[in-house]
Amino acid sequence: MTDTHGEARTGQLPIDHTVVGDVRVVTLRGEIDHGVRDQFGQALLPDGEAAPRIVVDLSGVTFMDSSGINVLIAVHRTASDAQGWLRVAGAQEPVLRVLRLVGLDEVIPCHPTVEQALSA
Repeated sequence: MTDTHGEARTGQLPIDHTVVGDVRVVTLRGEIDHGVRDQFGQALLPDGEAAPRIVVDLSGVTFMDSSGINVLIAVHRTASDAQGWLRVAGAQEPVLRVLRLVGLDEVIPCHPTVEQALSA
């Protein structure tokens, strides 16, 4: 299953959704900031429903501010409450640095690739 949301426009975040087994893989491209915060959250938890197992592929994300961090924390809590998990895959160095700076890599497992995140 793949659902692609068009080209990047102001306030738009290109997102691909796939399902591998019972894991939702959400692949993003571009910058995650306040302008796309709601779209980011909706991509990870459509209609507010928890997907117990989510891998967020950040390999195409070049920037993430505190808005993205807050979404990841909220999704992690929701998934954990549903006896599931959230894993980050492929974060580029600038994004990984932010995750490490705030200690989020200690709470949400970060993996170099989607394949490693899926098999962890």
